[in-house]
Amino acid sequence: MKKLVERLFVFFIGLPLIIFIILFLPFRGHLVFNVIVIISSALGAAEFARILGKKDLVLRTHEALILGALLPLAAAAEISFGAPEGTVLAALILGTSWLFVSRVFSREDRIASYTSRAAAGLSVMIYPGIFMMWIIRMAVLAGRAQGGEASSFPSPQSVIILVFVFTVMINDSIAWAAGMLLGKSNRGIIPVSPNKSVAGFAGGIAAAVLAGAAGVCLFPSVFVPRLLPPVPSGLVMGFLMGTAASLGDLLESAFKRSSGIKDSGSIIPGRGGVLDSVDSVAFAAPVFYITYRVLFGP
Repeated sequence: MKKLVERLFVFFIGLPLIIFIILFLPFRGHLVFNVIVIISSALGAAEFARILGKKDLVLRTHEALILGALLPLAAAAEISFGAPEGTVLAALILGTSWLFVSRVFSREDRIASYTSRAAAGLSVMIYPGIFMMWIIRMAVLAGRAQGGEASSFPSPQSVIILVFVFTVMINDSIAWAAGMLLGKSNRGIIPVSPNKSVAGFAGGIAAAVLAGAAGVCLFPSVFVPRLLPPVPSGLVMGFLMGTAASLGDLLESAFKRSSGIKDSGSIIPGRGGVLDSVDSVAFAAPVFYITYRVLFGP
């Protein structure tokens, strides 16, 4: 019961706060929101490094924090401060080079950890680093919206980010609620997460499908379809996002189960660690970005 109360408290406080930041603090390409994404990626990377450490893929915490934040930070530099195009690629090369070169001249007793450290470092750069970067890159999609000015309220950029965040969060919340209420007799379908149920998956994806359709219908000037009519476009977008969000949750469950831990951390009441809270968001981000480009791009 305590975990239920904590989870509901985080949801009813966290979601309105994120919505407020997205809608009312849009300056410099949503800099405030971008900072939250960068911090979340860094903390999630540190937690992921801890998970990998259980399998002897050792990476120091401060390196994980830096590598996890590196690519989202580079994306924010491009979006919020006009850094040259290619900054993200340069950051990727810099981080990879550091991992490969920094231990070349290590003492002999540390050479044995060279491969495991490089593998762990590349892993946290990719997950959650590269995945979270696509959330910041969503600001680029605002330039593809038609019929809306950047100075309008809400701006096209805010609408795009808001629809993404809301769809993923409603998928996660309804999946959890449906699993609690209707999933007792249909759990155990996936070994990596035996508490997940058919009812939970179906409820979460259905909620995401409806949220996607609602977003397209409520904001027709931002979601201008190019391949399908508006409602089918929204349904497809919601289905792909709901599926990706569910897979993101399972992906982290597989890592945790492989390493023998229950939660990635304990920083967020009722949910566990940061990675436990952004796993679905991170995996759904590039899917949403590509889907928008395909279904609603000019």
